[in-house]
Amino acid sequence: MFAHEDLWQAIDLLAERSGLSTSGLARKAGLDATSLNPSKRVSSDGRERWPSTETLSRLLAAAETDLLAFATLMNSLPEQMERTIGDREQFDEMEQSREAA
Repeated sequence: MFAHEDLWQAIDLLAERSGLSTSGLARKAGLDATSLNPSKRVSSDGRERWPSTETLSRLLAAAETDLLAFATLMNSLPEQMERTIGDREQFDEMEQSREAA
C-alpha cells in the first residue's frame, strides 16, 4: 500500500528525473501548470486530493516513463530508479518477444 505523501513525492521525483519542475511536467502533460502545486494537494478543509488515473497516465507519458518505474519512485528504491526511469528497453524487448510468439 502507499500513502498520499508517497504518491506526490513520486510525482515530484518524476519531474526532477525528467529535468523539469512539477509545473513544467504538468504543462508537458497538457495539464494546467498549477495542477501539481503543493497547495492543491490538500483541499481547504484538509482532505487529501489524489490525482486521477488520467492525470497519472498523462504525467507518465510526458516523462516517457512506465508504471513500473513510477511505482519504484513511490517505494524510493534509488538503485531501481536509475535503472528504470527513461529506460523502456527491457519492456520493449518483452513486448517484441510476445509479438514474435
